[in-house]
Amino acid sequence: MVDQSSENNVTELESRYGLPATVKFCKLCVMSNQRPSSTVEFKNVDKKQGLIIHDDDICEGCRQHHRKWHEIDYDARQKVLEEVLDQHRSKDGSYDVIVPGSGGKDSFYVTHILKHKYGMHPLTVTWPPHMYTDIGWDNFERWTQEFDNISFTPARQAHRLLTREAFLNLLHPFQPFILGQKYIGPKIAQRYGIKLVFYGETESEAGSRVDPSNPKMDPRFFAVPRSEQKNIVIGKRNYQELLDMGLSQTDLIPYLPVAIEDMVENDISVYYMSWFENWRSQEKYYYSMEHCDFQPNPERTEGTFTKFSGLDDKIDGLQFYTTYIKFGIGRATYDAAQEIRHRYITRDEGVALVKRYDGEFPKKYHQECLEYMGIDEETFWKTIDSYRSPHIWKKDGNDWVMRHEIS
Repeated sequence: MVDQSSENNVTELESRYGLPATVKFCKLCVMSNQRPSSTVEFKNVDKKQGLIIHDDDICEGCRQHHRKWHEIDYDARQKVLEEVLDQHRSKDGSYDVIVPGSGGKDSFYVTHILKHKYGMHPLTVTWPPHMYTDIGWDNFERWTQEFDNISFTPARQAHRLLTREAFLNLLHPFQPFILGQKYIGPKIAQRYGIKLVFYGETESEAGSRVDPSNPKMDPRFFAVPRSEQKNIVIGKRNYQELLDMGLSQTDLIPYLPVAIEDMVENDISVYYMSWFENWRSQEKYYYSMEHCDFQPNPERTEGTFTKFSGLDDKIDGLQFYTTYIKFGIGRATYDAAQEIRHRYITRDEGVALVKRYDGEFPKKYHQECLEYMGIDEETFWKTIDSYRSPHIWKKDGNDWVMRHEIS
């Protein structure tokens, strides 16, 4: 990683959220060491295929993708996939696999190949967006033209309140949505007696470290012992505090993780399709357009340069803007890093895209987001500015500017 801090004394400034005080950028992509849930100290890295990786030079996402391109035997993994599906395929046409999704390119792709390539009988499951965009709703309807779907909508009043709390207390408006989204697949599988769940991407696509030998999702991601199910914290409020706010126990059920005892008793397995192939986002986009009539945004998505990812929720843009404020990493950085790792663009091209689009304010749905969360403009900006970490941001007159810039 290369130190790109603009001030020599940056390490003396307050660093929040457990982030490294010195900002560094990956030598291969555009990701910085400020990405949460990432590992930035990399030691004892081998020299592979002519790629020399020095200690602390390369982010975990690039290291994982280096393994994908040079070290993984995908023919062997294909055989593993076929064995898994053969074990679960129904003989009477009944549902044999759950595919969680909202009608994006990845869920289009996974359901289509499971049905048409592998002869499976998928039941799709959706934890809906806060507020569907027009193109998001259109794609959801296209997806469900062919595939049966269960769409579970939590009580809207409760969901809005939890989203507000998560924004005000964490600057993370997606937190309640993420909880429901990651739990809904295994929960529906349990209820319908289906033993197999397939998601699209692993966390490694974004740069989180995963076990390269295990195609299954880590159960800790969605399940806990039954005695710990109510140990949830949403918007910094624990279960009892959420009840004290006026939410009911019924309101909170959708946000509780699965009991690990139920997963074991029902023998439910959760897999990532991306483990079995060299997953590339644009390929999923073109496949979904060709086979499922998936439609991209008619215009560039705010905050980035793409038109085909994260299209369905009006709060998507705000969520990425909050990561830009807290970590200095916006939507264009995430997208450019992935495009570089997938070998669609060069690092120089990625840097240019980040400089042009990262941190662009998502104004298109701004007023609707304020109304949804029940906050005013002044409260919004006061909250935004309170989450700027001093080691990333500084004031220049009346403007906030970043202390570091990728190069």
